[in-house]
Amino acid sequence: MKKMTFAKFVMGCTVAFGLSFGSVVPANASGNTFPLDKAPINTHDNASLQNGAKLFVNYCLNCHSAAFMRFNRLRDIGLTEKQIKENLLFTTEKVGETMKAAIDPKQAKEWFGANPPDLTVIARSRAGLGGTGADYLYTYMRTFYRDETKATGWNNLVFPSVGMPHVLWELQGDRRPLFSEVKEHGHATQVFKGWEQIAPGHLTPGQYDQAVGDLVNYLQWMGEPAQNTRVSLGIWVLAFLLVLTFFAWRLNASFWKDVK
Repeated sequence: MKKMTFAKFVMGCTVAFGLSFGSVVPANASGNTFPLDKAPINTHDNASLQNGAKLFVNYCLNCHSAAFMRFNRLRDIGLTEKQIKENLLFTTEKVGETMKAAIDPKQAKEWFGANPPDLTVIARSRAGLGGTGADYLYTYMRTFYRDETKATGWNNLVFPSVGMPHVLWELQGDRRPLFSEVKEHGHATQVFKGWEQIAPGHLTPGQYDQAVGDLVNYLQWMGEPAQNTRVSLGIWVLAFLLVLTFFAWRLNASFWKDVK
């Protein structure tokens, strides 16, 4: 086996870093620089996760699958198997099945131009330089607005010319963004000022933000259901290693106390 030179090693590390860094770039693949709001994430809040699961099944699972998530895993957030069967099984009859979309893939491609992506790890894949994947999704689901020039009738500030319609529009209502023109260095730019509510939704703005927060919280949890267990176990492991290090230090001092 040939030895790797230092220069080749550095080059290989640089390429690997570039590839890993590039994996987070798709979060801003739309080329948009709209600032992201902080998502209210708390994966220990079972009430929030349960409401998010309900919203996901009712509004997202019609088109998007979560092929790496099984319905019976929802027991981890406090739901019983009976509750799952009676309230959340719309696309299958078995609790042990994965979350498959109700839409036909061929029809989805005809309607949207491509099959809607799987959402199992969407909160992790959308992480980027502007914030976490949860921040991206939280802002994205709150910045839809009517745009009759688009095929779906909707547009989005975070993802301009998005192909997805606003599935939660009945909850949020119709809004339009307000912009002001700012001149800088001889160039005029449009700066976002806020929203104008055209038609109210079933929820108030505060209630809608909370509902989206619950949905994103669930998506964050779904990306790694064992996250809380992993973190908790990691704390105990670090505590054990700290205690072990202390005893090893004192044992070493005892062995060498008579040696000068």
